[in-house]
Amino acid sequence: MECLLGIKFNDFVIIAADRTAAHSIMVMKSDENKLFKLSNKLVMAVSGESGDTTQFAEYIAKNIQLYKMRNTYELSPREASSFTRRILADTLRTRSAYMVNLLLAGYDDKEGPQLYYMDYLASVAKLDYAAHGYGGYFSLSIMDRNYFKNMTQEQGYDLMKKCVQEVHKRLIVNLPNFKVQIIDRNGIKDMPDITSKSFE
Repeated sequence: MECLLGIKFNDFVIIAADRTAAHSIMVMKSDENKLFKLSNKLVMAVSGESGDTTQFAEYIAKNIQLYKMRNTYELSPREASSFTRRILADTLRTRSAYMVNLLLAGYDDKEGPQLYYMDYLASVAKLDYAAHGYGGYFSLSIMDRNYFKNMTQEQGYDLMKKCVQEVHKRLIVNLPNFKVQIIDRNGIKDMPDITSKSFE
């Protein structure tokens, strides 16, 4: 019942994740952070089994930091996606597979902004916009209709708000809060959370 959204533009990537932690029919908390900072210009949005998401995201983040310490430079988003996919694929063939779906958003100084879609079966795709969860059924069509690569950060944030508003309107499961971040050449920037009160 979780929702991850990501959109790539010419100069930046915007990524959002709901903040609801639920178990069965119970909501445990509504301020969970599902966006994990992997490096200065790289963010991973993770959904899935609660233990797996935290453990997997921290494992990837620590290994990317270790790589930077050993080699004095950071992995690009493309390299980080390959490494992440390899870890998922290796564990998939064991008894301790990670049940996680994720979006990887980052900015490469040479190639610009990048967005990668990855699922628990270790398939990966580089996309302009992507979504995980039931919210994707509604938001992908909105992205498809309103998306332009040359949008500004304000326009991109407004497009994300439209997607979240549709999720609030159409989805029977309550996902009231979404955390939003923008990744560009200057690094990671936190945007105001999109909540159900944003549309009142």
